[in-house]
Amino acid sequence: MVLDAINEVELFVNVFVSVYVLAILAYILTSWVQLPYSLRPVQRFLYDVCEPYLRFWRRMLPFSFGPIDFSPIIAVAALILVERIVIAILETQH
Repeated sequence: MVLDAINEVELFVNVFVSVYVLAILAYILTSWVQLPYSLRPVQRFLYDVCEPYLRFWRRMLPFSFGPIDFSPIIAVAALILVERIVIAILETQH
């Protein structure tokens, strides 16, 4: 029974990180183009979901590269790192 719970938590963490990485990617792509009016709510949703997390990493970066924003790269790398750490911890509980 405990193994099922651990496996479910591992699956949840994996799916959550995957979906959030895809949301960040979609947010980046939609910020580069002007979307039609009918898709503006999607763009606003992506902004509301991704921008607070990316803003955190923008404040953490000690330097700026002008118009190039590296915070999504750092944010995705941090998500994947945390995912691997959590799954490694859960694997020790088997």
